[in-house]
Amino acid sequence: MNWEENVRKVVPYVPGEQPKNNNIIKLNTNENPYPPSPLAAEAIRDYDAGQLRKYPDTNATALVDELSKNYGLKDENIFVGIGSDDVLSLAFLTYFNSAKPVIFPDITYSFYDVWADLYRIPYQTKALDKDFNIIKEDYLCDNGGVVIANPNAPTGVELSLDIIEEIVSYNKDRVVIVDEAYVDFGAHSALPLIDKYDNLLVVQTFSKSRALAGIRIGMAFGQKKIIDYLKDVKFSFNSYTLNPLTIAVGAAALKDDAYFKDITAKTIATREHMKEELKRLGFSFADSKTNFVFATHEKIPAEEIFKYLKEKNIYVRYWNKPRINNHLRISVGTDEEAKILINALEELLG
Repeated sequence: MNWEENVRKVVPYVPGEQPKNNNIIKLNTNENPYPPSPLAAEAIRDYDAGQLRKYPDTNATALVDELSKNYGLKDENIFVGIGSDDVLSLAFLTYFNSAKPVIFPDITYSFYDVWADLYRIPYQTKALDKDFNIIKEDYLCDNGGVVIANPNAPTGVELSLDIIEEIVSYNKDRVVIVDEAYVDFGAHSALPLIDKYDNLLVVQTFSKSRALAGIRIGMAFGQKKIIDYLKDVKFSFNSYTLNPLTIAVGAAALKDDAYFKDITAKTIATREHMKEELKRLGFSFADSKTNFVFATHEKIPAEEIFKYLKEKNIYVRYWNKPRINNHLRISVGTDEEAKILINALEELLG
């Protein structure tokens, strides 16, 4: 008997390259260029390592309590997991159990189709328009669920809250997930809608705006019923997910709102200046409400620019995929990193 016949085969998600060399400008994975909050660093230094012999709090109470204070919600409205990827994966497994296809854009976070394939969930992608905007009418249809990244990745485009609400309202008989990994960089959150719609799940992360990609904290917000279903699946899968050090660091970071606002403001300012410089050099892009710019050049192919920058030890993200194979996703770094990037592009363009 061939045991491979029974293997669940999927094509995995391919993350951005993590180079081993430290002497590079790393603008390919949308990491925050600033360190985490000093309170988070203090929580690591002060943590009693002896506590690691115990199992963690399955409810991550200290973290959830700080989230509830920060967002003005009840604990029952909050779910936490190991990064937003963990939260989203569990959400796919929990809510999408229909023969009807789940729908999401053709150009979006490339983990969505991976999870759908992994869990054998039927899905359809809906083409963005030529300017990378969602066509609202595509989501006002019979389906098995809806997933929208807002702002979208890798395009950086924000969908208005009015259109989000219209999609959620139309799909009241199935779950709508709004993935807000980049919402803190100037976009509008769908959080105000969760009191109104019991079919809405809003997902966010500590990885981008709170500079804690390495600690792995993600969270989902919704009405009690939708959160309870997600917890049921989590506790059927692995009760002990977030470790106690992670819980302590996340809770500490949430207490430092001033630092959070400071580094997001710096990122936004650098992004806006970088957009001006890229336009000056002949790049075009949709307006970004994220910590990256998704750009194409009027004359030079994206792959050529990607290879040139890599030779200069500047890493950006390139996908050889239909519709986006002449675009680069360039993460927003520090002002100094942006200056080095622009100088390198000036050299290439002569």
